[in-house]
Amino acid sequence: MTLDLVFTAHDIANTRFAISPLGEVVASVRVVKDPSAHPLLRPWAEQVRRRLADVEWRLLSDLVPVPTITIAGFTCTPPSTSMPDLALELATMRGAAARVRPDLDEVPGPRTKRVQALYDDPEKGLERLAAEAAGYWEAALAPYWPRVRALLEGEILYRARLLAEGGAQRMLADLDEAVTWHDGTLSIRHRHVSGVRALRGRGLLLVPSVFVWPRVFSVTVPPYQPTVRYAPRGVATLWERREPEPPQALAAVLGRTRARLLAELDQPASTRELARRAGLSEPGANQHLTALRRAGLCTSHRTGRYVLYARTEIAEALVERASGDYLDETPTPRSNSR
Repeated sequence: MTLDLVFTAHDIANTRFAISPLGEVVASVRVVKDPSAHPLLRPWAEQVRRRLADVEWRLLSDLVPVPTITIAGFTCTPPSTSMPDLALELATMRGAAARVRPDLDEVPGPRTKRVQALYDDPEKGLERLAAEAAGYWEAALAPYWPRVRALLEGEILYRARLLAEGGAQRMLADLDEAVTWHDGTLSIRHRHVSGVRALRGRGLLLVPSVFVWPRVFSVTVPPYQPTVRYAPRGVATLWERREPEPPQALAAVLGRTRARLLAELDQPASTRELARRAGLSEPGANQHLTALRRAGLCTSHRTGRYVLYARTEIAEALVERASGDYLDETPTPRSNSR
């Protein structure tokens, strides 16, 4: 099945990119519920599923069925700005009470009791949904967000370079293996949607998303901005686990132990796990992690029984630069995303 999006000159001029934290929340629910269908994302799913046992997210889960055919639009409306934070997107969700019933009427199949309660009282239901999404975010995505956001921002910069080199045709030509561009029409191979949609001057919003892999999702129904969510390049390498070696330049400034701990935080980890990897006692590791956190180089996230440490965006940049690995000079290899 193929969905054809027909562009005018105005649509090309109004095409833009955005990153959506809430979109990643919703898309990632599919991965947690069915890790076997998402092998590249399975390492992440295995890490977060046990932590989500302490989080209430049943309504959110009900709204993202597996297998996924349609997701109600109000759960993650297309972002109005290019880099919204989760708080802004949750505020938009809370203000979408008028869309709850029309959107749910478009979703096939019976409703669970929780979804029916949302339908009966949209304002109260959206408050619950927003609270669940915030709790899910803290447990499953916040510790990983600097890494995920860096990949998404790198994808947007890559597309900007293609636009500068060859215009919209060059930018859209290799968006995904399921997407082709020809003579003013963007064609998307879909599992459940087909037809021709004229964008009518509204343009297209392109949202790279780690957790939609290996699929492409689209929104073409008013009143929402026409949107395509696709997997960025490099998803295959995002969760790779390597034996990190602390960069010598960073060790010269921070000391080898703290540089080693930052290197080990290529994925979020607990104090116990970091102490084991670095050959430290737990109190010793905790002392170093506290110093790194106070310096703004790592964050801590408590979810139930778990406290995870993760590198901040500043630390990600320091480790990358000290390692001589420059994203803007070495393009990330494209993964097989379909």
